[in-house]
Amino acid sequence: MCLGVPGKVIEVDREMQIATVDFWGVKKQVRLEVCDAPVDPGDFILNHVGFAIRRIPPEEAAETLALYDELLRLADEQDLMTADVRAELDASPDATESPNGARNDGE
Repeated sequence: MCLGVPGKVIEVDREMQIATVDFWGVKKQVRLEVCDAPVDPGDFILNHVGFAIRRIPPEEAAETLALYDELLRLADEQDLMTADVRAELDASPDATESPNGARNDGE
């Protein structure tokens, strides 16, 4: 099983077809070549293995992020995927703690 992770586009380099995307305060570059529609700063995308695969409505992104936030909150401390996500968030200087214990960018 693979997960698509929603993120908010911060910057777009159209020439290189790369976007800087915010994932819970962790900023990563993603490729845009396979995205279903052009994206602009402020748009939300669904990321899969470093590629934006489609632009998604803000409401859909919010629902998915809330679900991931809840999964992180409820996950067992021994869960390897949860530990990996938490380590990534902890390593980001921009990420902040959300009210339920997961970290986000506060937006």
